[in-house]
Amino acid sequence: MAEKRVKVNEIIGKVIVGESGKRMGIVNSLTFIVETGEILNVVVEQPTKYLEEFNLKRDDNGRYLIPFHAVKSIGDFVIVNENELV
Repeated sequence: MAEKRVKVNEIIGKVIVGESGKRMGIVNSLTFIVETGEILNVVVEQPTKYLEEFNLKRDDNGRYLIPFHAVKSIGDFVIVNENELV
């Protein structure tokens, strides 16, 4: 089965949840390497207290950054593997 491609504008505004089902926030944007297109982080807006429990990096505006390698799937929600955040 071929992988489905998702456009960035389809991800913005999606709710982020952990595999545990706990809400983490909303996708604000993505950071990536311009030359290669490699996605580095999901920038989070409206972070929940649950997300704040993780020791995540923040951008210059204080928004949490979820490493893209922790993203398990993208559909109705962006599902994150919490074990990858520890």
